[in-house]
Amino acid sequence: MDIARITPFRVKTKLDRIDRIPEGIKMIHAPAKWKKGYKGKGIVTAVIDTGCHTSHPDLSGRIIGVRNFTKDGDNRDVSDYMGHGTHVAGTVAANFNKIGVVGVAPLSRLLILKAFDNNGNGRLDDMVNAIEYAIHWRGPRNEKVRIISLSSGTTVKDARLYLSIRRAVANNIMVICAAGNEGDGYVRTDEKVYPGYYSEVVQVGAVDCNANMAGFTNTNDQIDLVAPGVDIVSTYLDDKYAALSGTSMASPHVAGAAALLIEQMENEFGRALSEPEIYAQLVKSTMSLRYSKRVEGNGLIMLDVEQEDYYPH
Repeated sequence: MDIARITPFRVKTKLDRIDRIPEGIKMIHAPAKWKKGYKGKGIVTAVIDTGCHTSHPDLSGRIIGVRNFTKDGDNRDVSDYMGHGTHVAGTVAANFNKIGVVGVAPLSRLLILKAFDNNGNGRLDDMVNAIEYAIHWRGPRNEKVRIISLSSGTTVKDARLYLSIRRAVANNIMVICAAGNEGDGYVRTDEKVYPGYYSEVVQVGAVDCNANMAGFTNTNDQIDLVAPGVDIVSTYLDDKYAALSGTSMASPHVAGAAALLIEQMENEFGRALSEPEIYAQLVKSTMSLRYSKRVEGNGLIMLDVEQEDYYPH
């Protein structure tokens, strides 16, 4: 049986209470979009992960549907025993409630798809089934999934997984994947995990909140962009919060950014955007950090690219 694992991550701090906009959210200038009225309203992101602590107060009203593809519980049981999926969900869409944290797209909605078990292991069949479910899912008002967030990795080039990724993209769903945390700090060394390395997905590497390359981030010739992934504070188990590090923490920043851009651009164009058009908007919303393309791809996701420069090295 082919197995994938949630991209390894580090828990730095667990917090009972917090009340602030996380540094990563501010770093990519999400508040600049909020001030213009764009908070991801109407955009659905499917988070394929370890499940979610769905009763967390910061996720109240954000979850539009759930499905469990693992053998842990019934198909409605998306209980998260690792905290990984809950953390990812909060970075995408934690809401404004005057306590805790806020996500990049705080009025967007989340489809929680549990494809990784209580130990962070996932069968490739479960991943494929979750992607196919996201493609065909429709919400109570005929909502469709526009973005898939996948923070997992396998060294196996699986034909079924690849075809499901391609079907998602063909259905104008942007698939955003963590690059992986096997990096050795050397730019010319290739570290490849799938589905992140597939050219059809948006592969996200990690930097810290000073825009320095994270020592763990994978580098390769398919990196699309980078986002904050070091000591990222978000929602966690038991109604708490935690600071986690990993490319798994970087990719949901980009998923949230995509939700904001889809809302804004479709409002401005007056029509639905295709996946290539959404990707073009993401690329336009980046800033080079003057690293190699193998580190940063097109650069740091930056939702107001004219506000600030980051050249730390």
